[in-house]
Amino acid sequence: MGGILVLAEHLRGNLSPQTGEVIGLARELKATVGGPLVVAVIADDPVRYHADLALDGVDEVLAVEAGAHFDPAVYEEAAHRLALAEKPRLVMLGHSVNGMGFGPALAVRLGGSFVSDAFGIEADGGRLLALRGGYGNKVVTKIDITDPCVTTLMLRGGSGKPPPSGSALLRIVPLDLQPAAAHTAEHKGYVDPPPADVDITRAEFILSVGRGIQDEKNIERFRALAERLGAAFGCSRPIADSGWLPKAHQVGLSGKVAQNCKLYVALGISGAVQHLHGMKHVETIIAINTDRNAPIYTVATYGAAIDVFEFADALEREFN
Repeated sequence: MGGILVLAEHLRGNLSPQTGEVIGLARELKATVGGPLVVAVIADDPVRYHADLALDGVDEVLAVEAGAHFDPAVYEEAAHRLALAEKPRLVMLGHSVNGMGFGPALAVRLGGSFVSDAFGIEADGGRLLALRGGYGNKVVTKIDITDPCVTTLMLRGGSGKPPPSGSALLRIVPLDLQPAAAHTAEHKGYVDPPPADVDITRAEFILSVGRGIQDEKNIERFRALAERLGAAFGCSRPIADSGWLPKAHQVGLSGKVAQNCKLYVALGISGAVQHLHGMKHVETIIAINTDRNAPIYTVATYGAAIDVFEFADALEREFN
């Protein structure tokens, strides 16, 4: 047993960005785990995805022909057969709606261990640790997956970065999946989620607010300030949980990771561990919080222990 099997995800003919992120994490683990890194794509025309999946570090892309639409029973059956044939140490897929549709069932059939909603993996002194939130995402838990058994890992979006293009070989794997498909529901169509007015994952400049802004009525003032500065408007979890801003604006462990951000301005945010997960990697972080002991200052590049409204006044005067 060795190596890594990544299960690709696609929708309406397009690969999910999360697949590239999972491959990026798998690539980082390749030397520690040992063996090949193989990516499997299950689709009506799987060969079309070969070039997009042949990323650096990938040794082989497995193409499995199936129906045009996602079917959890078909994916479970195909992934199970592939895992039995390839005998990987790790099976990795995205913690997404589709992933949750078949990943846990696949883990049960494979045995071994299972970690869902992980956002990172660490190699520590010969041990392999999967990172995920605990106690309502208030702490980071480390789950030891060192034992030499197959482990199914479901990775949260935004947890990794896709590697550059590579030159992985393509192998077509013929599987009869009709018996599995015969017991499933009929695909009727897609229902799109409500459109979001912000994409935290792609923004290069984010201005985020936390409980320090005190009242919902102040949201529009800081939204306008963000627009004036040319920044995406983000927030911490308490703001989203209170309904002051939609969930799409939330930065953090239970929100979005600011994976492309270069400048992050945190106004009135204390910096709980779940929020830091979403932004602590940013190159330049400016924190404004009257509490000099706030955790946000442990990751901030620059900080000022002043009132957020005084800071906003100064910016509004400067950029009026």
